[in-house]
Amino acid sequence: MAMKIGVQDFYQGLARPQGVVVKKRTMPTAVSTRAADIVTASLLMAVGGIVLFDAIRLGFRWGTDGPQSGFFPFWLATILLLAGAAIIVQAAHRKSGKRFVSREQLLPVLKVLLPATGMVLLTQFVGLYVASALYVGFYMRWVGRHSWSATFALSISLPVVTFVVFEKWFLVPMPKGPLEAWLGY
Repeated sequence: MAMKIGVQDFYQGLARPQGVVVKKRTMPTAVSTRAADIVTASLLMAVGGIVLFDAIRLGFRWGTDGPQSGFFPFWLATILLLAGAAIIVQAAHRKSGKRFVSREQLLPVLKVLLPATGMVLLTQFVGLYVASALYVGFYMRWVGRHSWSATFALSISLPVVTFVVFEKWFLVPMPKGPLEAWLGY
């Protein structure tokens, strides 16, 4: 009786024992561009529906003193819903089974997405300025492969300049964390 092995490369370069059958490994089916378009358009339409619902709740008509609070969100949501519907119709009529993204194309996207997501999540706990310093430093060093001196200089100076512009000049409070509280801001 032949023994089946699920890993294709297990005996690569080695003499196979008698009766061992190497089963070829198949890659999972890739997502088509058509499916990606439909999913993305559906998500955009869901966001548009939520905004539309809230705009109607706020009032979307033109009042005696001008537009009501939900006027502009209503029309933006309507445009978003129509655009999403148009994308779904186009995707449904497309015959192409072209693959949406390859593994090689996905890696650069994840190199941008993961640090940016980390910064957004970190902002809630350490504040915007510390999160942006960590983000710029990490991104410059990991993706840009810049020197430590350039990374350190920019990751410190950028949040400081942002702090001065928004907090001091424009008087716009930004999310702050424990460091700013410790410094008295």
